[in-house]
Order: sequence, then structure tokens, then C-alpha cells
Amino acid sequence: MYTGYIVWDADPLMFTLFGREVYWYGFAWFTAMCAGTGLMYAMCRREGIPDGKFFGVFLAGYFGPVVGGRLGHCLFYEWDYYSARPAEILDMAGGGMASHGAALGLLAGLLIFSLATRTPYLWSLDRIMVPVAFGGALVRLSNLMNSEIYGTATDLPWGFVFVRAGETAPMHPTQIYEAACYLLTFALLVWLYYSRDAGRRRPGLMFGAGLTGIFLPRLLIEIIKQPQVGFEADMALNMGQWLSIPFVIAGIVSVAAALRRPPRQSA
Repeated sequence: MYTGYIVWDADPLMFTLFGREVYWYGFAWFTAMCAGTGLMYAMCRREGIPDGKFFGVFLAGYFGPVVGGRLGHCLFYEWDYYSARPAEILDMAGGGMASHGAALGLLAGLLIFSLATRTPYLWSLDRIMVPVAFGGALVRLSNLMNSEIYGTATDLPWGFVFVRAGETAPMHPTQIYEAACYLLTFALLVWLYYSRDAGRRRPGLMFGAGLTGIFLPRLLIEIIKQPQVGFEADMALNMGQWLSIPFVIAGIVSVAAALRRPPRQSA
């Protein structure tokens, strides 16, 4: 018997400006990009990185996740549909972004940046995790506003009845669970960077902590999450879990390697 719940009927449309509709999901991505730019700029200024190199990180950090996120959604979750309609892959307004694809796109973009500027790859990876964790929380909260990517039924008092999704029973608000984990990861990374100077003293530590803090909760929370697409219903692990496992392993290995190496002296 349900002892309490929250009736959730939020409008995915945030507001209309000059005839243009602004949705929570798009606004979250835009805000994440702006916040990420500010965070990266602050770290570059702290380390005396020239503005030209910062601009390169900005381009990689912007276009990599957008392109990767879109391609990842089309490839991982709706390949049957988009393989028959490849032109619609470019229809960003149609929706559909995958966090794992965004992560892969970001890694690829930063690799190109690092090779082009002869910047150590780990330098970029360590620092980019700070805005990634914050941005991930914003995107998950926008999923809450869209009444999507929620969990299975629950009798816990904080269960959400997602009216716009046609639900009549309270469900786990897994969007909030993930957002909370990402914000905690963001706080940990900020502490590591500013209080422990981990970005310079222990290369790879922030990258590994960020990967683990983002994808391990994702791996576990998926256990109580509704399938996003039909084919997941027959899978022992859903697509999100399979895609999270390599990131979790890479994160743990990166943390272990960073802690095994002697710390460097701060500049």
C-alpha cells in the first residue's frame, strides 16, 4: 500500500521567448555548457594557461559531447529507426541524446585537442571532469522536468507519480538519485582540485574519480530504472549498464594508477 507520494505534472516547456519555445532539456544543456566554460576558464586562469589553449578546450568540450551524445543515442538506442532515416540524425530538435555517447565524444574531442596542441591528455581529462559532473546533474534534473528516464514502482514516501507519462502509481525518481550522485562527485572534484591540487600533483586522479563517481551510480541505479527502449526488457543488463561498465573499470584503474605514482611537486 502506498503511504505517500508526489504527484508530478511538470511542463517540459520552460517558456516561450519571441515565439521560440525553450524546453528544460535544451536549457539544461545550454546552462551546462556555459557553466562548464566558466569552470574551465577559472582553472586555466589559476594555472596560467593562455587563452588560446583554453579556447581549444572549449571547442572540444562543446562539440564533442553534442555530436557524440546525438550519435550515441541513434546508435545505441534507436539504430533500427535511424539506420533507415539517416538524415534525421541531424535533427537535434527531434530530441535524443545519450550520456555515454556524449562521454565518448568528449574523450575524442579532447584527444584531438591534446594531439594538436601537444598538451598531455590527462591534463585535459582531469579538469574536464569538474564541469562534466555538474552538467550531468543539470541534464538529469531536466529529465525529471520531462517526466522521463524514471524508475520502477515504489512505496517510499518520495515516490513520484509521473502524470504526463501516464503513470498512476509512484515511481522511483531516479533522475534525482543520479543528479545527487553527480553533485557529490562535482563537490569531490572541486575539493581535489583546489584543496589537494590533485590536477597537478596526481595526474589521472580527478579523471578516475569523476568516471567512477558518475558511471558507478549510473550502473547501480539502472537496476531500478524503467527500460528506455523495448529491446532492453529481455536483457540481463540494460544498455546503460553495459555501456557504464567500461567507464567504471577505466575510472578505478585511473585512480589506482594515480595513487600508485609518487605525487608531483606543485608548480
